[in-house]
Amino acid sequence: MRQDMLLVVDMGSTRNTDVARAIRALGVYSEICNYDVTAEEIAKMPNVKGIVANGGPNDVVDGQKIGLSDEIKNCGLPVFTFDYEDNGTVHPMPEEDEAIQEDLRSFIFDTCKAQANWNMENFIADQIELIRKQVGDKKVLLALSGGVDSSVVAALLLKAIGSQLTCVHVNHGLLRKGEPEQVVRVFKDELSANLIYVDATERFLSKLEGVADPEQKRKIIGAEFIRVFEEEARKLDGIEFLAQGTIYPDIVESGTKTAKMVKSHHNVGGLPEDLQFELVEPLKMLFKDEVRSCGVALGLPASMVYRQPFPGPGLGVRCLGAITRDRLEAVRESDAILREEFAKAGLEGKVWQYFTIVPDFKSVGVRDNARCFDWPVIIRAVNTIDAMTAQVPQLDWAVLQTITARILQEVKGVNRVCFDLSPKPPATIEWE
Repeated sequence: MRQDMLLVVDMGSTRNTDVARAIRALGVYSEICNYDVTAEEIAKMPNVKGIVANGGPNDVVDGQKIGLSDEIKNCGLPVFTFDYEDNGTVHPMPEEDEAIQEDLRSFIFDTCKAQANWNMENFIADQIELIRKQVGDKKVLLALSGGVDSSVVAALLLKAIGSQLTCVHVNHGLLRKGEPEQVVRVFKDELSANLIYVDATERFLSKLEGVADPEQKRKIIGAEFIRVFEEEARKLDGIEFLAQGTIYPDIVESGTKTAKMVKSHHNVGGLPEDLQFELVEPLKMLFKDEVRSCGVALGLPASMVYRQPFPGPGLGVRCLGAITRDRLEAVRESDAILREEFAKAGLEGKVWQYFTIVPDFKSVGVRDNARCFDWPVIIRAVNTIDAMTAQVPQLDWAVLQTITARILQEVKGVNRVCFDLSPKPPATIEWE
């Protein structure tokens, strides 16, 4: 690895990622490790220049108060402490990332003599080297959803091993308007990837027919996706590796020795045993903004790199209740109008996430001088930093009027447009 590194040792903190990100923002690579890391393990890590012992409220494990071991204290590396007393020295944790950076700056550059050499060019060069070393002349398979993470993994692997990569893009019929076409155009036509496109729309929608419970819908979509992917994988010869878009928050949120699991991630914890592939996860140490920076450096289009967060079940959880094809199409078309008008108004990139929802009920209206009984479209737009809380932005009234007029005129079966003003909490960002 070309970068110098600082280790953030989790001594019970709830803010390990804040510290790790603050270090990286100063241009120095960082990783989070558990409190029981050994000096021998640290010695095997490349270019470690110092340790930040990060204390906090979760400093009791199995009834014992945890502490930094003597072997770590005496391993020859400088140690800085946040909210953790060691030899009488303790630095209180500031609230703002900028203040954390100021506390760390002197330690990193003056005490540890670390170099600010953490950048995407070095990261990409390192990963290309590591991927080639891991894979050799073998073949790699990737499930390419079109999302940011899998797209950046695909671009990185193409740069590293080219035709040894095979991508499988499964269209479950629940993607946004134009997304399957974009995946095919960018990766097959522009980047010359080995891309297998599977249109499984009928298969998924048949499985979902009459299913109204959100969790059941999610399980059906997830399980069917794995089945389709497995079927395609078994048609191919010589595949020994599976690439995944695992990123650092996936690992952190899946739980540590001092922190409970926030939420499980399908790509943390391994594969079904009968697939028997070795994992390739080149983004697993990157935060989301770093993944986007990597995508830009690799030359992916901005529309793909800055794609909004999109749930795995896709529009299946925005077509509320039992999915019907006509309501699904209403979601897809109204969502496309919303995104188009936000872009025209200069809101793209300024509002964190925005989409439409079509519920499974109708209301009375008037169309062509006659009574109609149609669906409402609900617009949801939020700003957030970490997706744990979210606020509704104040949008220009003329923009909302334009969007409303277009949806009512262009989307079949809709006679109302509503705007969701609810923050998170108590509401969630998605409705299902």
